[in-house]
Amino acid sequence: MGKNQHIVPQGDRWGVKGEGNSKCTSLHDTQKEAIDAGRDIAQNQQSELLIHGADGKIREKNSYGNDPFPPRG
Repeated sequence: MGKNQHIVPQGDRWGVKGEGNSKCTSLHDTQKEAIDAGRDIAQNQQSELLIHGADGKIREKNSYGNDPFPPRG
């Protein structure tokens, strides 16, 4: 399983940052563009995507890895 990917505000832009990294992997003009890029990385690495709001707080999580307790559908 790879590093979890965080979508974080970076000034007036949005960044994709791997967990534990000091720098963003990529910067985007909109949050949607950053989410799309982060989702691709998270799916590729079978990790989680954590989307932060403009206030920096996590507002959404998506898991693309092997979830140990998958919910019943």
